[in-house]
Amino acid sequence: MIPSRSLSSLLTLPALAFFSLSASAFPHPRTASSTATLKLAVRINSYGTKNIATADRARIQALQAGGSSSINATNDVMIYTADIGVGSPATYYTVLVDTGSSNTWIGANKAYEKTSTSQDTGNTFSVQYGDNSYVSGEEYTDTVTLNSDLVIDNQSIGVASKYSGMGSLDGLIGLGPVDLTDDTVSNTDEVATVTDNLYKQGTISSEVLGVFFTPASSYDSSGELTFGGYDASKITGDVSYVPITSQSPASGYWGIDQSIRYGSTPILDETAGIVDTGTTLILIASDAFDKYQAATGATFDETIGLLQISSDQYTKLSSLYFTIGGVTYELNPNAQIWPRSLNTAVGGTTDGIYLVVSSTGSPSGSGLDFTNGYCFLERFYSVFDTTNSRVGFATTTYTDATTN
Repeated sequence: MIPSRSLSSLLTLPALAFFSLSASAFPHPRTASSTATLKLAVRINSYGTKNIATADRARIQALQAGGSSSINATNDVMIYTADIGVGSPATYYTVLVDTGSSNTWIGANKAYEKTSTSQDTGNTFSVQYGDNSYVSGEEYTDTVTLNSDLVIDNQSIGVASKYSGMGSLDGLIGLGPVDLTDDTVSNTDEVATVTDNLYKQGTISSEVLGVFFTPASSYDSSGELTFGGYDASKITGDVSYVPITSQSPASGYWGIDQSIRYGSTPILDETAGIVDTGTTLILIASDAFDKYQAATGATFDETIGLLQISSDQYTKLSSLYFTIGGVTYELNPNAQIWPRSLNTAVGGTTDGIYLVVSSTGSPSGSGLDFTNGYCFLERFYSVFDTTNSRVGFATTTYTDATTN
């Protein structure tokens, strides 16, 4: 979870308070022939420490060291939450949504309400995250309701008795690879994730998760998670897939191989990294970052930890090109800057122009040399395919947006 810093406050900016993310689901019967979409909400954080680059860097460094990770609700500027039901009748809990971890747990702030479907496994769970934050408690099985089309019987969930870093939220839903649950529950090798069980119980026909975000500065900051496939109405081209990388430690997460160039200048040779909804920025190895800074002429703002450019430099900014599995994805100049309407949320000036590319803090060759975070994912639809061990991307109507 990487939250070693306490979550002292979780506030919403007036203009971007809780956005209900668009969703449409097929009518119930629970059948494997359909997909279903989970409604989310986005929160814009206001907090004491506004250096998102430092928070993102701590996350990737924990992953490079082989630690567990999840969304840090204190230091992420944008976090995505879902209301999930547990029990029958269901009690609803607001949980963080994360593709970088895999355990699902509740009990932070709102107490677990036991019903006839609640079963204490007699086991305990404990997750020690990469920066010494933690959660621990009892492991139960229970009915989990994501929506009327996504109901899971006997889902293993943690009920926290001790935790750190959650603020007003009630828990977390982990959507990462199942291997990340290894040794987190006593007397258990690994724990089936919610996606695993939706597939095993025949609710979805394939173990696939589609993720759609839109730029936070757009008129409709919306998004959705689609279980069992992807939402073809959200993409403007084909989904292109790439296998999970074989390079460790990226191979233990949603890891891919990619290269990056700025304009015509290569800045990162093909290497392994991850795609991660829990990271805000686009992180690249320190040597690649140095090349990017030199090419853009940006200066480093010590206060907020981001590169800053002038209006004149912005007009001369070239596109960034990410080559993944032989397909090149263009991040235009506007997509490389932080939404100016949200500058004050990260401690910047209202008229500043800040870049969303930051450094991992370590040189290339670590086996995890980049993170394509939210600022990448809001421009490209992503598909996390457990069945075929691959990740896919597609363009959307927001790929070339200039709303930042």
